[in-house]
Amino acid sequence: HRLWLACSARKQSVFYACPMDLLHTPSSALYVMVLQHDLLGLSVPLVSACRKSDLFSYAEYPSPEAKPLAAPDIVNLVRGFHPSAVVIAAVDLELFTTLGAEALSSAELAPRMGCQGARGVTILCDALVGLGLLTKSGERYSAPESVRAALGQRGPGSVLALTQLMGNVYRTWGQLAEIVKGGGRGSSELRFNSIRGKEKDEEAFIEAMSNLSEPEAGKVLSTVRGLKGNHFLDVGCGPASWALAYLKQNPNAKATLFDLPHVVSMAEKRINAAGLGSRVALVSGNFYKDPLPSVGADLVWVSAIAHQNSREQNRELFGKVFAVLAPGGQIAIRDHVMEESRTAPLDGVLFAVNMLINSECGNNYTLLEYTEDLMSVGFAGVHIAREDPRMSAVILATKP
Repeated sequence: HRLWLACSARKQSVFYACPMDLLHTPSSALYVMVLQHDLLGLSVPLVSACRKSDLFSYAEYPSPEAKPLAAPDIVNLVRGFHPSAVVIAAVDLELFTTLGAEALSSAELAPRMGCQGARGVTILCDALVGLGLLTKSGERYSAPESVRAALGQRGPGSVLALTQLMGNVYRTWGQLAEIVKGGGRGSSELRFNSIRGKEKDEEAFIEAMSNLSEPEAGKVLSTVRGLKGNHFLDVGCGPASWALAYLKQNPNAKATLFDLPHVVSMAEKRINAAGLGSRVALVSGNFYKDPLPSVGADLVWVSAIAHQNSREQNRELFGKVFAVLAPGGQIAIRDHVMEESRTAPLDGVLFAVNMLINSECGNNYTLLEYTEDLMSVGFAGVHIAREDPRMSAVILATKP
């Protein structure tokens, strides 16, 4: 499951690629970056986009039981931040956006990017050429169309916001040892740390949730066994990706979206753009402080929220859901579900580290823990309705 130095069957080309574990470090997960060098000495960068639904998945990573890591593997694993740091810096500096479809020298790029001098820009651009994200002709750099679409602007096919978010996460992970030594309490404010400022970081966070959810929302919802409901209440709706997918699959359903005011405003734009405004009610609030909207919902969707909470906070939230849910209705929790050992799946293990750093008391939980917490507020029939080694496992429970 790793991509190592390999030769083509005809021995005419040699392909170099990062090990798969390096590709799953923050922003290098965006692409499998392959440089093809033929025997004539020509170099052609090839950039193959990963499916968005595969981003941040360690499902294919070899298990420790399969083969213990040797010293060279460990070194490769540790230095995996190198390509990530290069791409993150370029995105933070808006290099791809600034370059656009032009071919510019570093001397021309530097002032447009707000950089003092061309030396750093030159070295950064040369590294991006080596990674296959830029091309170079003489002293001028340009970005392939696929890279411009992914990292130069927001819109369909873009992962710009997601890369910006991963840049913030990358910086917070550097504080892991300090947080562990200090007792294991991070902060949700740590992730807003880029040179762009907190407001733009918050916008990137919500947009990144769309980058992650939109490609897989329809597939996930259609494969949750027993999921049903005519009124879909999305608690912490984010960019409305899940509500949009549910409404498209269920033409007679309606939805209520609940989140903070600035998030609801972003969700409203997406709802209207999809032409579904007449089927959606928007309610602003804070689910930590406010009651949930009592709208007769028979399906409450709680997506990627439980992991940011302690178990006590989850019980309080589940209690609020129970209070507004129609009898016979369902709560659906989309999140990581850990094995009882808490050492698998690997996606969940590493995301728990992310929650250690980027929340005050968040974690990932087992089915037993979810069952205890849901039943404590009155739910019954707790079960996993969709298995997934990533964050798209779904737990269902029913209000009697």
